[in-house]
Amino acid sequence: MGRVKVNLTLDADVAESARALGLNMSRLAEAAIIKAAKVERNRLWREANQPAIDTYAEEIAKEGLPLAAFRSF
Repeated sequence: MGRVKVNLTLDADVAESARALGLNMSRLAEAAIIKAAKVERNRLWREANQPAIDTYAEEIAKEGLPLAAFRSF
């Protein structure tokens, strides 16, 4: 897809510290955004699917694990 330029505002001390350490702020910001997006997608998925998860947990609590009789451990 390629790369795009975006504007990002940082605390001056944070930016200076990163520059002094030779850190690539663009790559660090990108990695942090990727991680935050994954966490938020997972949260939204859990929220949307919570009723099904709860129903399945109740079924397992009542009836046990499917095929449990065939487990060898």
